[in-house]
Amino acid sequence: MRREEQGKWALLGLTAALREGSVAIPALLLQSYSALKLSETEVMLLIHLIAFREKEGKEFPTLDELESRMSAPPAIVAKAMQRLVQQQFIQIDEEIDPVTGVLSEKYNLLPLYKKLAVRWTEQRQEEQAQALQKSEADKDIFSVFEKEFARPLTPMECETISQWIDQDHYPQPLILAALKESVFAGKLHFRYVDRILLEWSRNRVFTLEQAREYTQNFRGGRSLTK
Repeated sequence: MRREEQGKWALLGLTAALREGSVAIPALLLQSYSALKLSETEVMLLIHLIAFREKEGKEFPTLDELESRMSAPPAIVAKAMQRLVQQQFIQIDEEIDPVTGVLSEKYNLLPLYKKLAVRWTEQRQEEQAQALQKSEADKDIFSVFEKEFARPLTPMECETISQWIDQDHYPQPLILAALKESVFAGKLHFRYVDRILLEWSRNRVFTLEQAREYTQNFRGGRSLTK
């Protein structure tokens, strides 16, 4: 087949694929399935159930239909489906047609969406708790500085501490250790604390233990640049 013909068929194939459209998969499902203790097989089953409903209008595809689209062995697919029902990620609803009296079944995905909603709420609560914890920790470090300086901090000094934490990513215990070292040296000012932190960073001092060891060697014969 000539290159021109290959390109033509490739374009036709792409066009046909695009005409098939897409399926709306909740991003939260992809982000949270591990936390919800769902396996990849179970997630793919859920995605296929969504696809059958959205693209083909089938609310109760057969197990054979689902298995035909999965790479996992049929026994694994069946077991995964059983677990989804048992763990209440999906449920099977029964309906009776009021005209014909025929009983039909369909997969109900509402339990999945409820679990995702709960997971989203838990994530927001965790984030808020972490933010509050960080806020309280920040308040503590500001309080320690104010106590050592025996006065309220200026806005610029508060900004300096925030930059050490948020931009330079110095651990707060290390900042407090630098403050303690500046008190010990009798040079209680922010510029000196910053020099200590910079010196430690240059010498790969990242923990309190490393800081103690470095400081002992430091006091043994060296001094910070004045």
